[in-house]
Amino acid sequence: MKNRPFLKGILNHCYQRSANGGLIFYCQSDYLVWFTTVCIAASRHHVKVLALCPMPDHTHMSVIADSVQQLSSFMGEANRSYSYAQNKVCNTKNSWFEHTFGSAVKKGPKDARSNLVYVGNNPVERQMAVNAEDYRWTFVAYAQSDHPFSDKLVIRNASWHMKNAIREVRAQRRMDKPLNECQLKRIMAKLDDRERQQLTDFIITAYNVINYTETLRYFDGKYDNYLMALHSTTGHEYDLNETFVGRSDAHYATMVNTLLSEKHLADIHDFLSWPAEERKRLIPLLRRNTKATDRQIYKFLHLLPKTSVMRK
Repeated sequence: MKNRPFLKGILNHCYQRSANGGLIFYCQSDYLVWFTTVCIAASRHHVKVLALCPMPDHTHMSVIADSVQQLSSFMGEANRSYSYAQNKVCNTKNSWFEHTFGSAVKKGPKDARSNLVYVGNNPVERQMAVNAEDYRWTFVAYAQSDHPFSDKLVIRNASWHMKNAIREVRAQRRMDKPLNECQLKRIMAKLDDRERQQLTDFIITAYNVINYTETLRYFDGKYDNYLMALHSTTGHEYDLNETFVGRSDAHYATMVNTLLSEKHLADIHDFLSWPAEERKRLIPLLRRNTKATDRQIYKFLHLLPKTSVMRK
């Protein structure tokens, strides 16, 4: 921590890779647990968040802190809380993140703008969306709307189950507690797909600590300028040696759907507690039913890769 580059009040790009190259996020609830955890940790440690983007096997954050200790405490709490939550639902004892997170200082407005564009466009580069604002987990669209991916929620007209779900989310937020997988599974279970999308937007809006005013300051205060910058370039981070596996991260969602349908899993997390030999038996199925490379399949299954037998 003492040797970490840092400047007080200056934008830091923080990135966190998965432990052992495995996947971190498998489904929408994983992203929601991580997001609510990060937002609570940022509030507790008074870290200003300008951009977030969780990807299947790593995360990006653009944040401003007053000290390197504050930054490290924030990242440590967020990572520990998420890992604890995931191990509980997956019945595992995995290390979900590398022990040390990476960070780089963005000293001037030009470097800060480049970083914000880079973070937002990660899913575009990985063929998960056409534009950054089309992908829910960049949170870009929430700068302009509290329901960018669902119909407007009118609570007085909502179903009884939806009203109960909203009450529980609000109670958790008031207590500064993140949501967990069990809660999300329970409150989503009796909702239809339209309501699930509405509730997801409601959760993100309720917990969201991204300071869009500060973010847009780097784009002359205009959301349209932000979008123009995102659309015109993917950005680049010379301080981050980011190695992607396969052509598209969209294949991970295909693998999730394959296991849910072919193996009749009640929850996608169930297979993660299986012994390695049993997980290896899933490889032919995923090869046959998806366009994922072998490296992606091994990452998905949390198996150490055997390069001699893998399709790259």
